[in-house]
Amino acid sequence: MPMDFTPLLTSFIPSWNSVYLLLGFFSYLGISGSVLPGNVVAGVSLADGTRLHYRCNGLISLLLLVGLLLVGAWMDLVSLTAISDRGLELLSTTLIFSVIVTLLLYVAGCKSKDRSASLKPHVTGNIIDDLWFGIQLNPNFLGVDLKFFFVRAGMMGWLLINLSVLAKSIQDANLSRSMILYQLFCVIYIMDYFFYEEYMTSTWDIIAERLGFMLVFGDLVWIPFTFSIQGWWLLSNNVDLPTAAIVANCFVFLIGYLVFRGANKQKHDFKKNPKALIWGQPPKVIAGKLLVSGYWGIARHCNYLGDLLLALSFSLPCGISSPVPYFYPTYLLILLIWRERRDEARCAEKYKDVWVKYRQAVPWRILPYVY
Repeated sequence: MPMDFTPLLTSFIPSWNSVYLLLGFFSYLGISGSVLPGNVVAGVSLADGTRLHYRCNGLISLLLLVGLLLVGAWMDLVSLTAISDRGLELLSTTLIFSVIVTLLLYVAGCKSKDRSASLKPHVTGNIIDDLWFGIQLNPNFLGVDLKFFFVRAGMMGWLLINLSVLAKSIQDANLSRSMILYQLFCVIYIMDYFFYEEYMTSTWDIIAERLGFMLVFGDLVWIPFTFSIQGWWLLSNNVDLPTAAIVANCFVFLIGYLVFRGANKQKHDFKKNPKALIWGQPPKVIAGKLLVSGYWGIARHCNYLGDLLLALSFSLPCGISSPVPYFYPTYLLILLIWRERRDEARCAEKYKDVWVKYRQAVPWRILPYVY
């Protein structure tokens, strides 16, 4: 008999409730990001010598939001399962919002007469390219740096979706060890991200990518709604992992975390202080620019290896009965190889002969002796 997809398609239709949830979330982030205390961190120097400054108060904003939601639930003012009850309509609502934002960014960029490195329009004339990659490096709205804001929104959104899925699992009395393990790994990862939020200011997305649909969609839609697929899957599938599998899963997460956080910390510390010790030794540098010590002497993009191991650890609690929970690490592998190739091309153009020497000193791209 033919399957009726009408209920599924209907669940994607945005509602006013999903619009209110999304706008309320963005309003809270805008207000809390502006008024809550936090370290003001200077970004890297831009092409014109200017430096943007970022208020890194994401952790306190997140903790306050979760606290407010818990108090609201205790007072029966909000439902902790509000997101998990309307996940698909929130997905479509956020997608529509991302498209609208991209169009507004394109129009504002085309009309901009600003010649600063942050706001100077980079119009190629190819509308698809300009919409996808964006026109301006660091556009802002009411004094809020939109690129930094959207990354924060995506990471917080991921945690809120997970916590709502967890609340739904508890409500339905089907909380499993796999769900607990997945939730624990994600909470550690996301809390760590906000604890070291200032490190985000020196990442390639912030310092080099212009703000277009690629980043807007990636931050607001892709991160929260695809990184949480494992939680959604566990909500409707029972997985009973043996103790040995749980221990192995924890080991993968731990190694991934050590490589990911260690590599990013070494890079950030080196940019702030080129003489900072790495693994107890003075850093080795090529031409005073490119670090070849620590993790960065093992592979040119070793932080990507840590990221991939972490992504795998988020999926392993789901077992191996279905490929669906492994969408995130599979996609991330493709994305990071594509991004690594783009990084290599840009660095080769920027550093020229110095980059050739760096590649000779560090021959491996991501995984030593493999790639």
